Amino acid sequence: MSDVKKVVLAYSGGLDTSVIVKWLQETYDCEVVTFTADIGQGEEVEPARTKAQALGVKEIYIEDLREEFVRDYVYPMFRANTIYEGEYLLGTSIARPLIAKRLIEIANQTGADAISHGATGKGNDQVRFELGAYALKPGVKVIAPWREWDLTSREKLMAYCQQHDIPVDFTSQKKKSPYSMDANLLHISYEGGILEDPWAEAEEDMWRWSVSPEAAPDRPTYVELTYDKGDIVAIDGVPMKPHDVLSKLNELGGANGIGRLDIVENRYVGMKSRGCYETPGGSIMLRAHRAIESITLDREEAHLKDELMPKYAEVIYNGYWWSPERRMLQAAIDETQKNVSGVVRMKLYKGSATVVGRKSEQSLFDESIATFEDDAGAYDQKDAEGFIKLNALRLRIAAGKGRQQD
Repeated sequence: MSDVKKVVLAYSGGLDTSVIVKWLQETYDCEVVTFTADIGQGEEVEPARTKAQALGVKEIYIEDLREEFVRDYVYPMFRANTIYEGEYLLGTSIARPLIAKRLIEIANQTGADAISHGATGKGNDQVRFELGAYALKPGVKVIAPWREWDLTSREKLMAYCQQHDIPVDFTSQKKKSPYSMDANLLHISYEGGILEDPWAEAEEDMWRWSVSPEAAPDRPTYVELTYDKGDIVAIDGVPMKPHDVLSKLNELGGANGIGRLDIVENRYVGMKSRGCYETPGGSIMLRAHRAIESITLDREEAHLKDELMPKYAEVIYNGYWWSPERRMLQAAIDETQKNVSGVVRMKLYKGSATVVGRKSEQSLFDESIATFEDDAGAYDQKDAEGFIKLNALRLRIAAGKGRQQD
């Protein structure tokens, strides 16, 4: 294993990755560089510096990537109205390509010949990190400790810490949440614990970002979202950067009990997994974006885009953000957004985000044609007769041949 001289580790400062630092140093006899990303997980990342220093790490990278995360990853994904298997808004999936990119950039900058991560051998994240890494640096070596070591439980990890004098707050570890959680500015996820039984209802005190719909205010909250080319650029008329938009919508959505999800999904590695998610801001964004598209996109353009979306979602979920197919799909999606500008008014109330208004200078909605009142000749209803007969022609011919449908 002496071929590895330096490795860049995706480092959170928690128990798992603290053990990984020491394990890498001992097992590979290599220098470890740590990289900690602030992508809006809601926890201080700076303490990771002190923890890494205590483990003898000399090169420590701690970066605020919130703006890049939302601008370059979340926003492009939401232009496609992306959901996986009809429900999941891909909160964890969309963060991984950014982390993979920075791991590789830091490896290039520091002269490292390997990267490492703390994802397990059962999950999707190992695939996402590594597909991204190989796409950006084909010859990089990837070290995934969970696929190599025998530290297969929390008790074994804590024993390893004691044996190697790794600084860990054992009191807090014993009080650790029973759930495996992952958070960023788009969502927080929960797996494990009682959630491993798909029949068991999630405990109310599990949720971190939202009140229950029953406990939400009895008066609705109204919010107006301004779009420019498919992206939200202002809330209630106040211009905001993308990450500030998402933060504000998380606050508004969470206060109104919006964004909770409980699903069983199909992981790329083959197993089914039950997870709960809170995506308050993203849930609002999804509904609002479809609303502004409803008046600005051509019918066939919108329908074709909807047909492409499941494939696009699968590409992101499975870890192929840096693939040619994702770039191809993104180019098509972005082309549709040139006229997706305007304002959407949303009503937030007890777990629901309802569209109550939409307007745009690029609107294709023509009131003079759509009206149920006198349209002053804007639409000749007699034209519909020929339209129907022509579209029914093949059906009439088949029926005339006795090809009746069962």
